[in-house]
Amino acid sequence: MSGRIARAAVLLTVLVAAMAPRSLAAHELDPGFLQLTESTEGHFTVMWKVPKAGGRRMPLDPVFPEGCVAATPRSSQDAGRGLIERWTMDCDATLVGREIRIGGLQATATDVMIRVELAGEASRTYLVSSTGPSATVGESGGQPVFGYLWLGVEHILLGIDHLLFVLGLLLIVGNRWMLLKTITSFTVAHSITLAIATLGYASAPAEPLNAAIALSILFLGPEIVRVWRGQRSFTIEHPWVVAFVFGLLHGFGFASGLTTIGIPQPEIPLALLLFNVGVEFGQLFFVFVILALERSFAILEMSWPRWVEAFPGYAVGSLGAFWFIQRTAMMFGG
Repeated sequence: MSGRIARAAVLLTVLVAAMAPRSLAAHELDPGFLQLTESTEGHFTVMWKVPKAGGRRMPLDPVFPEGCVAATPRSSQDAGRGLIERWTMDCDATLVGREIRIGGLQATATDVMIRVELAGEASRTYLVSSTGPSATVGESGGQPVFGYLWLGVEHILLGIDHLLFVLGLLLIVGNRWMLLKTITSFTVAHSITLAIATLGYASAPAEPLNAAIALSILFLGPEIVRVWRGQRSFTIEHPWVVAFVFGLLHGFGFASGLTTIGIPQPEIPLALLLFNVGVEFGQLFFVFVILALERSFAILEMSWPRWVEAFPGYAVGSLGAFWFIQRTAMMFGG
């Protein structure tokens, strides 16, 4: 099966490689978080958590309805992967039925979660993105359910390094039963560390973590070559073990997409569940596309040159090496 998988992976690897320059720091596309808390009528405390890209503040700013003006200057606090800005704001009318927009969001590949807490009412939560950078505060209020779910889907599909790791596993695994076992092992492992990190029991520094994730991708490159040569190794014979070990690392990476938005304590269990389900949906969709392409090429009996079939394996190893070197250099200020 691995030969057909290699052919099926060619198209997706070309796509991934094309996206790679935009994803050299694959987990710096963390979502932003805007919280408006009304203490008295028309008076709001504003907390704006803006993500960083390449170590710099992303050029994003909330745009409020007409009649809302800052009452105090902004204070800024470095939060590692982003900046937390706080100020107060006065509005001359209710926010219900009015639009809140995130300026500059159209030019990014990230999302912003907006939470509005009106005095004496339940909170309203909205998720905005580059394709829809504004939200209208509704009478019934937004619900966080689909927001957390979509964050999970988007985090895996935009996490090019995660997809390359899964692709590498697909190129190594020899049969469907072992594939199921391997993907399940990866899922269980990253679910464990995703939960641990989100609940605050453990954390991993961003830069060493990203370098380790790149190293996991690089590790699969030589293993793919061994498969082509008909050689054996522990990874080839027991890919589910390797998937579990490295899945623990990837789980901390997934957690970055959830922990950075400052979820209120009561919502953490629901957010964790939905975000993880979203990650699984995205991962399974990626695997399904690969297998569907494999099946299509088998039916069409397509035959490609050997170097084309080898391209996905070399892309996995090469990009893993490049990211590892780049992220290691970033750790030491390079």
